[in-house]
Amino acid sequence: MCCGPHDSGGRPLLNMCFQITATYPAEMLWNLASPRLRKAIPEACFRPSVVRSAAHVLADVLLAVGLAFAALELVPQIGSRALRVALWMLYGYVQGLVFTGIWILAHECGHYALFPGRKVNDAIGFFLHSALLKYTHARHHRYTNHIEKDTAYVPSREEEITWSRRISEVLHQTEDAPLHSAILLVCHQLFGWQAYIACYASGGPGSLVRASRGKTFDRCHLNPAACIFTASEAAFVGLSTLGLLGMLLLLAMAASKIGWANVALLYGVPYAWVNNWLVAITYLHHTHRDIQHFASSGWTYMNGVLSTIDRPFGIVGRYVFHGIIDFHVVHHLFPQIPFYHAEEATEAVKKELGERYCFDDTPFWLALWRTFRECQVVVPSKHASDVLVWKDLGA
Repeated sequence: MCCGPHDSGGRPLLNMCFQITATYPAEMLWNLASPRLRKAIPEACFRPSVVRSAAHVLADVLLAVGLAFAALELVPQIGSRALRVALWMLYGYVQGLVFTGIWILAHECGHYALFPGRKVNDAIGFFLHSALLKYTHARHHRYTNHIEKDTAYVPSREEEITWSRRISEVLHQTEDAPLHSAILLVCHQLFGWQAYIACYASGGPGSLVRASRGKTFDRCHLNPAACIFTASEAAFVGLSTLGLLGMLLLLAMAASKIGWANVALLYGVPYAWVNNWLVAITYLHHTHRDIQHFASSGWTYMNGVLSTIDRPFGIVGRYVFHGIIDFHVVHHLFPQIPFYHAEEATEAVKKELGERYCFDDTPFWLALWRTFRECQVVVPSKHASDVLVWKDLGA
């Protein structure tokens, strides 16, 4: 729950944490920012340990390889077809968790948080993932919850006609119908990641680094010349695209040895789970019915940073997902802190932030369903036109 008041139903009133523009003067917010908060965090939290970081990387990679070899060797030997299917499903789910953890370690490298030195982080991050998201993700940190300049999950305004509304009309469903929400949520989880990589879906219109030429793939993360990358970033994006092609070649070589069906089971199903987790995790980082977005005149860096919410995710969240769900507020405040120091740093900044630190212990899947249904379009706040709040669909 949020460190603040709750409604009659026991749900956190996060608006008490986020009505920043109207409640707190700008100078107070800037004074609250880096110097004061950084001083509250032990200096050791900012220092990565090469041994500890390398151990996490090695452990995740070895676990993924071990799971794959065990599944390939053991599951086909089981006589019961039903049991084989069940074990392959279990493998896909568990391996998807491990793959997501590896992706998160690469994300840490993108912030230069895992190892001392940019080159080491870049090299390890490239092999664990790529450099495709490094640049747009950095701009997300710079412009979090800016209605124009954020690079992901920028909500639609009430007056905008979106593809989800068109689908709703085709299905002849009302805005808050459970069936409509379920269909869109499944599409969101299955295809959201691909849509973001391929065409920058949900990126803010003001987040482009240059005007779009309207050409095919002009907003594609795989295109070094896309309008979402600067000229200095293009070479690294091109290298990442070549790396992905190399990975496809490795998968094709593996398929020639063990068959495409086994490659799909060993890699394809876990990859689909990674897509699901990445979309769900990143969506819930900054989306809640009481979290605000801001127009240019109402946005400040701290407004954006504090539009972040921590959510507990149990053992998986702490040890497989490396705390990215549990301790995301401090990650936005100081992304250079290694994930294994995030809990200690969070405890330190919570004392300084008070009610401006937000936490929601709603079960993750329930939070995803509730948020997806409730958070559809934003409207200007009654108190400030440059502060945008989620429209109450029951009004």
